[in-house]
Amino acid sequence: MHTKTSSRFHFPAMLLAGATALCAGLFSLAAQAAATAEELDKDAEQALQILYKSNATALSISKQAKATLVFPKIIRAGLVFGGAYGEGVLKNGAAKTSYYNSVSASWGLQAGAQSYGYAVFLMNDKALRYLDKSEGWELGVGPTVVVVNEGIAKNLSSSTLKDDAYAFIFDQQGLMASFSIEGTKISRIRR
Repeated sequence: MHTKTSSRFHFPAMLLAGATALCAGLFSLAAQAAATAEELDKDAEQALQILYKSNATALSISKQAKATLVFPKIIRAGLVFGGAYGEGVLKNGAAKTSYYNSVSASWGLQAGAQSYGYAVFLMNDKALRYLDKSEGWELGVGPTVVVVNEGIAKNLSSSTLKDDAYAFIFDQQGLMASFSIEGTKISRIRR
């Protein structure tokens, strides 16, 4: 009877330990792969070109945006508990470039790993000021961010762009059930 009770309590502990190790490995790998400013600039430009070639709406919105926040590669992994990390660039015309990281944590029914990129087009000064002044922007709090999928993209035009920011997810690779950037925290980093 002691063995039965012990094994019942060991399984959740083992699952938690495995998920914690997976997330720790993810963030350790991301920290080791931290890019220089020049590498981030180059990767961001390449990522935007991939997005623009595959999505005409993103290209159209980019021409009206005040600035673009680009995360060329986010690594996400999880087993019940999960996390995602990546670094990106704020492109603001001729103004000095700023660098940011994107961090999220989650729990629930999830298993697997994937990589993807995303770009957030900041459409007005309110969104830019919020990003600049905040200690970290949690997507879903503050300026309104619309995640653009194929259905939304069909209804967007220069006259319907009324939100503070529009986000496009692109270049997804890997397999992981459930996906969202809501709750992601974006914070300034030094490069």
